[in-house]
Amino acid sequence: MDGPIGKGTLLATNEDSLALSFAWGKSPPPLYPIHLLIGLPRPQTSRDLLRDLTTLGVFSICFFRSERGEASYASSTLWKSDEWRNCVINGAAQAFCTRLPEISHCGSLLEGITSLPPSASRVTLDNYEASGSLTEFNPAASSSVVLALGSERGWSPRERLLLRDSHFVFAHLGTRVLRTETACVAAVTLIRSKLGLF
Repeated sequence: MDGPIGKGTLLATNEDSLALSFAWGKSPPPLYPIHLLIGLPRPQTSRDLLRDLTTLGVFSICFFRSERGEASYASSTLWKSDEWRNCVINGAAQAFCTRLPEISHCGSLLEGITSLPPSASRVTLDNYEASGSLTEFNPAASSSVVLALGSERGWSPRERLLLRDSHFVFAHLGTRVLRTETACVAAVTLIRSKLGLF
């Protein structure tokens, strides 16, 4: 039995037992140096994000309570049970990878920003105040990238000010307003391309 992580051989079997031999293959590729800060969305959107961003190989996802977000989303059974972990595992299985991103929660955008790698290039998506397209964003060479997205209702003025003071570049994905999960997948794909991670 050959698989993406190793090779197994059936050695013996009888009514009461089964003997297998397994040799690990090469190590799975490392996660990509992409960190996401996401205003906590509705539970179904969070499920999609956990699965799809894990499949794309991001390093970490921090969900924070944004000023315009719905506070009750944090009390969902998604987060109160192991369901969120199952979403991550399903995303890794889809990618044939055993590496999982770090998943965390913060009480605010400020708390999320203070947990970021200090040398990372920083970009946020904003349809209203972005000066250019994400395709124009050029992260520093050999840098990790932090991508911030607000809640489904967008950034508050105070959050925009905080992002600017924290050296985030404001970018957009075009004139169409995308769903959070679509914007995340599109943005991470563009950033991976910018970092040469294909």
